[in-house]
Amino acid sequence: MEQKIRRDRKLGDNLRRLRDENKISQEKLCEELQRRGCDIGRSTYAKYEAGELNIRASVIIELRKFYNCTYDDFFFGLDE
Repeated sequence: MEQKIRRDRKLGDNLRRLRDENKISQEKLCEELQRRGCDIGRSTYAKYEAGELNIRASVIIELRKFYNCTYDDFFFGLDE
């Protein structure tokens, strides 16, 4: 019997939107996250935005501080 895998909701579009709104490249953002103690490379972050990898809560916490936004900004539109 064929089993279908249900795709989870992804934060990638919201991560990309926040980064674009702040006019920062993935590379510069990753450098900033590394300064804040998050060991994230650009290729890993690109996978977050593409929805290929789930983002860690510690990274979301640092991104919220960096962007000075609310957690709701990360989850915008995902409950629809």
